[in-house]
Amino acid sequence: MNQQEKNRKKVSVILPTFNEKENIVSLIQTILQNIGGESEIIVVDDDSPDGTWKEVEELAKNKKNITLLRRMDKKGLVSALNDGMALSSGEIVVWMDCDFSMPPEEIGNLLACIDQGYDVAVGSRFARGGGVEIVTESQDTLMAYLMSFTLNKFIQTVLGRSFKDYTSGFIAIKRNVLEEIPLKGEYGEYFIDLIYRAIKKEYKVIEIPYLCKARKMGVSKTGTRPSHYFKKGLKYIILTLRLRFTKLKK
Repeated sequence: MNQQEKNRKKVSVILPTFNEKENIVSLIQTILQNIGGESEIIVVDDDSPDGTWKEVEELAKNKKNITLLRRMDKKGLVSALNDGMALSSGEIVVWMDCDFSMPPEEIGNLLACIDQGYDVAVGSRFARGGGVEIVTESQDTLMAYLMSFTLNKFIQTVLGRSFKDYTSGFIAIKRNVLEEIPLKGEYGEYFIDLIYRAIKKEYKVIEIPYLCKARKMGVSKTGTRPSHYFKKGLKYIILTLRLRFTKLKK
C-alpha cells in the first residue's frame, strides 16, 4: 500500500445486484484486492431468485466490511444506489456493474484521480484509449455497444463534446457531490443527469479509459432485444433534451 492509499479517505463500494450469483463473490474478492486504505462494500440485492443474496450473506459472515441489503419490496437501479448510499459511510463512493464488464482492477485508477484532487472520476469506454470487447457469442455486447455509441454521439452533440461517456455507470465520486446532486431517474439516464450537472457546477471531472468486456456469466439487465434498448434509449434522449433546454438551478 502506497502513501496515497494510506492517506485516502474511506471508500464505499455499492454493488446493485439481481441474479448475479455466478459473479458476485469473485467480484467482491477482486475489488477488495484492488482498493487500498479503509473500505466497505455494500451489496443491494433485489431478492434475486438465483440466490445472489445468499452468496453475499455467507461471505459477509467472515468480513466485517461487507454489508448486504436484501430488498424484498423494491426494485430498480437508481433506488438501489440511493439505498446503498444511505447505508454507506465513506467520503468517496464507487459503483459499477456486477458482471465483470467493468474491470474491478480499474477502480484503483479511478481512486487515484480522486486522490489527485478530482471530484468525479468516470471509467470511460469512449475516451481515447478506451473501448468495448465485441464477442460474437455474447447476446448483449454488440447491441449494447451500438446503442451506447449512438446515444453518446447524440448526447455530446446536445450537451457538449468535452465529455465522452455519458452512459458509463462506472464511477468514483466524492460524497459531497452526491449531496448536492442526488441521483434521479429509473435506469441509466440518471448518469447523464449526474455528469451534466456536475460539469455545470464546475466540479473537477475526469474520464479514465477502460476496455468494457462481455459479461462473464448470467443475462444482461439492459435487455436482449432491440425493443428493450429502444425504450431505454428514448428516455435518455428525452432527458438530454430536457437538460439542454431547461435552466438548471445554481
